[in-house]
Amino acid sequence: EVHLVESGGGSVQAGGSLRLSCTASGFTFDAADMGWYREAPGNECEMVSIVGSEAGTYYRDSVKGRFTQSQDNAKSTLYLQMNNLTPEDTAVYYCATLLPRGGVTCGVEGVGIGSRGQGTQVTVSS
Repeated sequence: EVHLVESGGGSVQAGGSLRLSCTASGFTFDAADMGWYREAPGNECEMVSIVGSEAGTYYRDSVKGRFTQSQDNAKSTLYLQMNNLTPEDTAVYYCATLLPRGGVTCGVEGVGIGSRGQGTQVTVSS
């Protein structure tokens, strides 16, 4: 059974940084396409980042140069380093396994969400 657990969220002021972590189990982590997406109240989900052999590398325009997705295969852990945060980054962040799929998911074409964690809240104040 796939199990994803996010941590590292919190409240920061604009310009601050956070590093989200996602511990994975139940599948071959280093072979999976992984990503982060976010949901803010009243908004549709937004794909934030993707790194994978099939899905390639993707960063949402608004986070390019500020966010970096990485992973430690030995620890089966996915990270999202977020720098220079803005109030517009406020959302619940989810890590997810990604699968090739027709259509559009969270603004990205050609991928779908396989499994996701419970999410971690990020709140950025001005």
